[in-house]
Amino acid sequence: MAQILAPLPSEHSGQLLCSYVNATNLIQVIRITNIPNWYFERVIFPGQHLLFQTLPNAQLEIHTGMMVSAILSDKIPCNCLRINEEISCGIEVND
Repeated sequence: MAQILAPLPSEHSGQLLCSYVNATNLIQVIRITNIPNWYFERVIFPGQHLLFQTLPNAQLEIHTGMMVSAILSDKIPCNCLRINEEISCGIEVND
């Protein structure tokens, strides 16, 4: 079961259950800022897996950095992170 620490505003329906894994060896801060009246931010440690609920039009911002600085390293549509369905979003992984 997903732990919801910042529930979406009640006027929104059609929520997605999404999954994100920090596959790097750096600490990341993930944020969703494009949903009105709602702000989602979590610190994700290397290898950590997070389940969260959001809306289909939400975008997950991934900020990766060291100690006191961070850089926006990616934006992923949350629809591409949803679980229980396979969705191909054409995301490339740079090794």
